[in-house]
Amino acid sequence: MASHFYWLAVGILIVWRITHLLYGEDGPWDVIVRLRRAANKGFWASLLDCFYCLSLWIAVPFAALLGDGWEERLLFWPALSGGAIVLERLTAKDGSDPIVYFTGREEESDNVLRQEQNDTKDRDFRPDT
Repeated sequence: MASHFYWLAVGILIVWRITHLLYGEDGPWDVIVRLRRAANKGFWASLLDCFYCLSLWIAVPFAALLGDGWEERLLFWPALSGGAIVLERLTAKDGSDPIVYFTGREEESDNVLRQEQNDTKDRDFRPDT
């Protein structure tokens, strides 16, 4: 069991390294930049522009090599890609924080910047008769 964890950790590092090289580095003698330029448009260009997508494809052969049966290979595939994505997010230099969404109702929140005032509550409202 410990050897599986070892190979999973090594596989994650390998998948991250190859994916990061193809996605965001120039490579020696700008080989990777030329590869991305040659891809130009279409499937290959969109694949090289998305770290998440690329890591899924890079993880396939390593999952096939590291897994013992088809069930294990099927589990290794997203695990390797997910581990590479976590490493990429931890090591990204852009400094951006993940976007946080709040889906609660506005009435329940005390953190509103401005509260609208309803004029009809504060005065007696009598329709014209």
